[in-house]
Amino acid sequence: MENRGGAMPDRTGFRFRNRLFWKIGIVYLLLFLLVMSVLDIYFVRAVKREYSEAAFSQLEYISALALNNPPSASSRPVLAEWSGRLSKGGIRLTLLTMSGEVLADSEESPSGMGNHEERPEIRDAIASGTGRALRYSTTQKRELAYLARTVELNGRKIVMRFSLPLYRLDEGVADFRKRLWGISLLIVTLAGGITLAFFRSVSDRIGRLSEFSRMVAEGNFRPMPIDLNNDELAELAGTLNETALKLDQTISTLKQERNQSAAILASMEEGVAVIDTDRRVIFCNNAFREAAGIAPMKWEGRPVVELIRHSDLLSLIQKAATDNEVVHGDVVVGSVRTRSFDVTCAPVRSSSTPAGIVMVLHDITEIRRLERVRRDFVANVSHELRTPLTAIRGFAETLLEGGLDDDTNRRGFVEIIHQHALRLSRLTDDLLRLARIEAGKLSLEFTPVAVDDIVAACVETADVKARQKGLVLEVVPVSNLPLLTGDLPSLQSVLQELLDNAIRYSSEGGRITIAAAASESEVVISVSDTGIGIPKTDQYRIFERFYRTDPARSRESGGTGLGLSIAKHLVEAHGGRIRVESAVGAGSTFYIHLPVQGAHQLLNR
Repeated sequence: MENRGGAMPDRTGFRFRNRLFWKIGIVYLLLFLLVMSVLDIYFVRAVKREYSEAAFSQLEYISALALNNPPSASSRPVLAEWSGRLSKGGIRLTLLTMSGEVLADSEESPSGMGNHEERPEIRDAIASGTGRALRYSTTQKRELAYLARTVELNGRKIVMRFSLPLYRLDEGVADFRKRLWGISLLIVTLAGGITLAFFRSVSDRIGRLSEFSRMVAEGNFRPMPIDLNNDELAELAGTLNETALKLDQTISTLKQERNQSAAILASMEEGVAVIDTDRRVIFCNNAFREAAGIAPMKWEGRPVVELIRHSDLLSLIQKAATDNEVVHGDVVVGSVRTRSFDVTCAPVRSSSTPAGIVMVLHDITEIRRLERVRRDFVANVSHELRTPLTAIRGFAETLLEGGLDDDTNRRGFVEIIHQHALRLSRLTDDLLRLARIEAGKLSLEFTPVAVDDIVAACVETADVKARQKGLVLEVVPVSNLPLLTGDLPSLQSVLQELLDNAIRYSSEGGRITIAAAASESEVVISVSDTGIGIPKTDQYRIFERFYRTDPARSRESGGTGLGLSIAKHLVEAHGGRIRVESAVGAGSTFYIHLPVQGAHQLLNR
């Protein structure tokens, strides 16, 4: 399909010559015919004029000879004999009266000739003395030159008309035309051949330029071969090569910028979509399709109402298009797991005319969650502080108002105040500890730690509490577990919190089981109980601060609601994770995933 050698394909050249060459050829031929016709008319008239002037000169000469040798008498026989003598040499002489009657003629009998008064040369001679005419003779069947003169012979005024046939004129004109057209055709043939060869070369060069332009239009910017001619077409070829080079560079730059822009938009976490004036989607990245719930399908060029079914998003698009200004809004999508987005719809302006809309979705789900956690934290802290402070204040006022003198109850009042003060102390300690962990200011000393050391210390403490509540604490023996790298007190506090929760939410006669397992990269410590279990809807929130599935039982047992949140942060600080599996009424199992010593070192790198 391409002609990289610079030559024009035959079909293109033929079409080009068919359109241009023949047009110029036809115009050239018409101009030639027009010029030759004008020349033919002009030269034929000139030749006729020369021949007629020569004929009239000859007739003038004959008429002068005739006047020098007039007839001896005016009778018809004498005149006939005289006219016959003068007509030798091919000239015809006719003698007429002033009224146009023929007296004598050198070739015909006067009796058979009509009146010649209306003949133009006779009429001019009668009027002025001399008359001339070039006309076709009906009797001679050819064109003749006529000269008529009035003379006086023997006292009688007559008209003497001489005529000379112009057959030589016709022969001369025909010969001239033959030579004129023959020479002209020869010149045209030679000039046309030279012009055809030259124009064929020019045609091929123009065809190559046309073919090169077509290839550039199709995206092939390979330059044409250098034209060695030093003319306008060579300059045009050089200009086209420079234009193609610059166009290739410009398109390459635009493609690179487009690919970079597409890569940037595709990799953005924010959802981006571009909608044209016909409300059709012309671009959207993966983040937008995921956020708007667009199924993996051919979306390009489809109406936005077919792809986006969320009414709030469509309303923002409509408002931005109608008001022609930037529109902001918050939209919540999803039903089971909702996601919040900050939406910006901005009109795209081309000069002063809107050319579409750009929609950007910024995921603020985590921000909204943190805002909710902050609000809940403030509310929970206020609530957690209000209860012990109210109790302390109430019993302190009771003691100040006379309770100190009540020997029976004052000790109980003081013990209640002490109990709530301890609760406040635990709460503030946990809050400070959690704040230090979240701020990254908690000092952890990482050393090689054995799983047995973590479990043994916690079991010793939890066993006493479990027996007091009538629970069975079981440790599944494991051996050859790899060492962990961590802060032993922190890991013990995590396991202790899980054991305390298991004891707190298990009923008498229940069982708590501690187990551990290892893989190549991590150790998993599990704490299982037969307690009340955790609802499915609460399982992803139990590690939030102050979140309780059973607030009453937690407060009765002295829980602050911060233990699991602290445990989660401590485990994550060790490069691990904590999760729960539970069913209501069937107990819960908490899993602590911690990297082994080598894996932890790789994580810290």
